[in-house]
Amino acid sequence: MANLTHKLSDGQTIAYYDSGAGGAEGAGSVIVLLHGFCGSSSYWEKVVPQLETAGRVIVPDLRGHGRSSAPQAPVYEMEAFASDLAQLLEHLNVGKIRLIGHSLGGYVSLAFAEKHPDRLASFGLVHSTAKPDGEEAKANRDKAAGTLRADGIASFVEGLVPKLFAPAHRESMADEVKRIIEVGLGTDAEGAAATALGMKARPDRTSVLDGLSVPRLLVAGSEDGVIPPANTFTTDGPQVTQSLLEGCGHMSMVEAPQRLAAEILAFLNGTAA
Repeated sequence: MANLTHKLSDGQTIAYYDSGAGGAEGAGSVIVLLHGFCGSSSYWEKVVPQLETAGRVIVPDLRGHGRSSAPQAPVYEMEAFASDLAQLLEHLNVGKIRLIGHSLGGYVSLAFAEKHPDRLASFGLVHSTAKPDGEEAKANRDKAAGTLRADGIASFVEGLVPKLFAPAHRESMADEVKRIIEVGLGTDAEGAAATALGMKARPDRTSVLDGLSVPRLLVAGSEDGVIPPANTFTTDGPQVTQSLLEGCGHMSMVEAPQRLAAEILAFLNGTAA
């Protein structure tokens, strides 16, 4: 989906989609969508056309993913992804944003929010969490990094992707499972390994999520086998919208794109700048 590129200060390239690249920005703040692990901007392709009614939409490929560069580094810290995003927004002369992150993209969004709270008009986590990895999850990150470096991206993605869907969808949505595997094959194996270790190293950012002064949207899937709803719904209050998508796994932007888009649009329309 990403068809534009920008060279960052370290010489790496970030690829991105920008609905306002031709000059039309739409009403309100810019909407920025970040994808999950071993994904790309293509994860959002069924949601973006609906969100474009609410404003300009920017969807980058995170470092090591999609068409973006994969820097040579043992660990991609969440702060590094957030720095990439900050540089892209500066290049595009974008001010406040409505930032929504899926899974890994949520971890990156939280790192960005911690450093640039003043840049946010609103904030959303989709199948993500502000909590850090537990010990078992950390061990699994190490295992994933080892597998990626030893065996490459294909076998890893083929094993990962079906688990991202609700059990009932793995067969009923077999074509979508296959498409998401194809997206994953575009991930650099070393970059994916470095990302896995970066996710392992991320700190607890529940206080960041709790402390934001902007409207927040938390979306979870009732059938998410990766991040259970309780780990997404860690904060509440008058500025927090919690949305549980029944029957969805970890990939509502693919499993139920119209429902997810409707939830995001309702949130955005209630928090328009």
